[in-house]
Amino acid sequence: MRILELTNYTAGSCGVSKRVIRESQMLAKEGNIVRIFSSNLVKGNSQICQQFEKIGDIQITRFNAKKLGGESFLNWSFEKEAISFMPDIIIAHAYRHLHTLKALKIASKIKVPCLIVTHAPFKREKTRNLSQNLIVWLYDLLIGRKTIAKFDKVLIIAPWEVKYLLNLGISKDKLVYSPNGIDIEFFKRKIEYNKSRLVIYTGRIAPIKNLEVLIDSMKLVNSEVNLLIYGPAEKDYLIKLANLVIKNKLQRRVSIINKEYDLQQQLKLLDKSEIFVLPSKSEGMPQSLIEAMARAKIVIGSDIISINSIIHNGDNGFTFKENDSKDLAKKINLVLELNSSKRIAIKKAAVSSVKAFKWPLIIKDLNNLLITVKKNHG
Repeated sequence: MRILELTNYTAGSCGVSKRVIRESQMLAKEGNIVRIFSSNLVKGNSQICQQFEKIGDIQITRFNAKKLGGESFLNWSFEKEAISFMPDIIIAHAYRHLHTLKALKIASKIKVPCLIVTHAPFKREKTRNLSQNLIVWLYDLLIGRKTIAKFDKVLIIAPWEVKYLLNLGISKDKLVYSPNGIDIEFFKRKIEYNKSRLVIYTGRIAPIKNLEVLIDSMKLVNSEVNLLIYGPAEKDYLIKLANLVIKNKLQRRVSIINKEYDLQQQLKLLDKSEIFVLPSKSEGMPQSLIEAMARAKIVIGSDIISINSIIHNGDNGFTFKENDSKDLAKKINLVLELNSSKRIAIKKAAVSSVKAFKWPLIIKDLNNLLITVKKNHG
């Protein structure tokens, strides 16, 4: 099949783009011809990236784009090039974005099926201001309800999305569970007791990740424990965090590494630690969390809906009250006091609970779905 994948970003650290690129690579291994179209913007900064990039067998084409508001609401035109590619199927990523609406029009014009991967944009009211929440409400009411049902299939990355999509009038038979995947490399580590006193966060360093809470918690954590934050940072937010470290006199205990995502570096740093913390205000499907669990870390996450659906408190990890640095510190200290057998039991449960997210399993199901949808279309 000739598959066209559409997403706002393919540069910068973004869970959606990470999914799109890995998904495309693995679909290509199944014998498909896959192209990715995106904007030419870099998520998290004002840079413009190269128009063409090739990653293995995958060709990425990027188009001039304008920001229309918020972090990711963009307008970019790709219709002519999409029709020229003549895909057998289109996969559009991220509900409530203009490129997904354009995808429907293109698919209708060339008479091919079109799928959407929602990426769980629901339950994010706390991360938006009043006007942004009003726009989201109006979009769902006036546009979302009329358009999302037109997709051949609606792929959800988390089970908790279902009720929100049903409220938009989607029939259950159109919904397909297709979570983000984990590279096999994360599972290639022996589960054992780790005496490390290092707490780690890996992922995008951005306000939505609420890393202030994690830094504040270190004041109340055993003084022998250090914190490492690793990932690509938004400039203004990085300055804010650095000032917070100084304010709390934690320069010797807190390190921030501002670097673009690198798989081997991420694995290396994860292996130096035992405790992984994700203090986010909002998540779709928390990629860094499931990767840390696959790597046998003891994970601690804020008790938001997306994290609660993955962490079973006290079994395969722990949750803390959202935005509560004292409760987070309490959970970190609790983990430090666990005996080795309890730690290993939690690690085993963590690894076991994310095995279903291995990329080969997800791609097998997705490729079969695409074949079926193409066959049944029209």
